Amino acid sequence: MHQISVIIPVINEASALEILIPYIKVQAQSDAVLEILVADGGSTDQSVEIAGQLGARVIMSGRGRAVQLNAAAAQAKGNILYFLHADTLPPAGFDTHILEAQRKHPVAGCFRLRFDKAGWFLNCFEWMTRFNLSICRGGDQSLFIPTAWFKKIGGYNETYRIYEDNELTDRLYGKYPFTVLPQSVTTSARRYHEIGTFRLQYYFALIHLKKRLGYTPEALWEQYRRTILKQ
Repeated sequence: MHQISVIIPVINEASALEILIPYIKVQAQSDAVLEILVADGGSTDQSVEIAGQLGARVIMSGRGRAVQLNAAAAQAKGNILYFLHADTLPPAGFDTHILEAQRKHPVAGCFRLRFDKAGWFLNCFEWMTRFNLSICRGGDQSLFIPTAWFKKIGGYNETYRIYEDNELTDRLYGKYPFTVLPQSVTTSARRYHEIGTFRLQYYFALIHLKKRLGYTPEALWEQYRRTILKQ
């Protein structure tokens, strides 16, 4: 009998949580969603209060998405962890799709990606997320993983202030079965429209390239800070 713990990392995501938590409850089509955990890294808005009011369990931790996700995973009660960004909406019946994927044997995986506002360029990246290759993965696609596997591989690497999602899936691909489900999550394209679609994707490509070339987590963070955070 599988039970799913949904884990959402946040820092000042009150408005997103007001949409996401009720959405998860409406779209779940089974009794398998045991809990919704909001991993808060020190919000100064109403994120904590809103999460609690909407029925989520709030896990307080240090700041940093990897730190927050590990803290929540350590307290999760489900035997499947489902990591989800606050600005990403899972597909209808996401829980039943995850359960069906586990029917024959345990598996980790994600959904395909769709942007809420996309032109032809982002459509190309949406299309690429159907391929079961580690280079085509990203945190916005969400991630489900048996809790036992998450513990065995050591969870998220907390030395990564960014790229923690990709670093984890890279390790998963080397050790466990991984699947890409045909349904799509819908994520916000806000940053692309704020910074510029081509410019932001160029910055992300630089970070991916530096990781493949062996740059340190600190160097990846500095690249992110100089090019994306300053925008």
